[in-house]
Amino acid sequence: MAADSRLPNFRALTPQQRLAHLASACELDNDDLTLLGQPGALNIDRANGMIENVIGTFELPMAVAGNFQLNGRDVIVPMVVEEPSIVAAASFMAKLARDCGGFETSSTGPLMRAQVQVLGLGDPYGARQALLRQRARILDVANSRDKVLIGLGGGCRDIEVHVFPDTARGPMVVMHLIVDVRDAMGANTVNTMAEAVSPLVEQLTGGTVRLRILSNLADLRLARARVRLTAEVLKTKERSGEDIIEGVIDAYTFAAVDPYRAATHNKGIMNGIDPIIVATGNDWRAVEAGAHAYAVRGGRYTSLTTWEKDRSGALVGSIELPMPVGLVGGATKTHPLARLALKVMDVRSAQELGEVCAAVGLAQNLGALRALATEGIQRGHMALHARNIALVAGAVGDEIDAVARRLAAEHDVRTDRAVAILEELRGR
Repeated sequence: MAADSRLPNFRALTPQQRLAHLASACELDNDDLTLLGQPGALNIDRANGMIENVIGTFELPMAVAGNFQLNGRDVIVPMVVEEPSIVAAASFMAKLARDCGGFETSSTGPLMRAQVQVLGLGDPYGARQALLRQRARILDVANSRDKVLIGLGGGCRDIEVHVFPDTARGPMVVMHLIVDVRDAMGANTVNTMAEAVSPLVEQLTGGTVRLRILSNLADLRLARARVRLTAEVLKTKERSGEDIIEGVIDAYTFAAVDPYRAATHNKGIMNGIDPIIVATGNDWRAVEAGAHAYAVRGGRYTSLTTWEKDRSGALVGSIELPMPVGLVGGATKTHPLARLALKVMDVRSAQELGEVCAAVGLAQNLGALRALATEGIQRGHMALHARNIALVAGAVGDEIDAVARRLAAEHDVRTDRAVAILEELRGR
């Protein structure tokens, strides 16, 4: 399937018309359309099997971002999110990028870390040497726990041993298992391996194993994206492309040097990534934790993206961050809409899914920086937020769009103004 990610006039269509277009573009069948078009895709029995103390299900809007092209391949991107402007901004930035060749992406292998903490040691550096000498035995024990993963070409590949000679609890040794988890997120796999090798670790070191748990700082499992945009593509009626490029780089530099700005800057990146993680049933908390930890790896919290000019004066943006996502296991397999989201994207590996996330995060970041460098963040955001305000004011049916248009035109998106407009419309 090679879906065209350009979604012409999508915003002006009704949800039913959008669904019909998506069905044709992504070769969805009637069962897929039923899942998307009706509430209750996640029934209560299935939900009850996923977590504890279930009392119901909770729905969020599901949308698709268009225009994305990665390494020459079109991708329609499902996003589950409640905040207005995210999908629109990502789609528009992807449209600009498409005119310049789209996004280039790459990734490392799907390597995850499991940590085994050892305490009660008098010779932590000696313990480290003992573990490294017995690397082969440790790998054998770890790999004995998951024959399916081994059959798929994955498994525990190596160990690292870190020494903390002086902690509040005495000398500490932490052994890392480096595990190729293939197309899984991998948490259960690496945790099981860590627990399996613990008796051998105690035997080899003479210490006591405490924690045996994965690390969400998946710094060996990285996704990257790059985009190049010319001044011609970026120009608006009010500003030259060259001026916008300077403004974007100034805004990025602010985030690069100031952690207070970087926190909001990176939150904007995750505005693009988290909705894909949620849509595909992956663990968005793990992705968030890894991303923010990666942003401080140099000892100071900073931007996850970089923006610069090339020799021709074009704007070049890049991103690299941990992306521990999977196509198998957990809610990715049990939630019907998560499986359907993967079908819409037509991704064939966890690495490919991670690359899509990185590209959308980069696009979202560009949208925010471009807005900040031009009219400010609120103008576009509040115009799209106007529909929410119209709903809060009590608008129904065609009234929603009518009220939202008036609010946006007046640049006065407030609930009390929406109520006044609604009363005026109904008075007519």
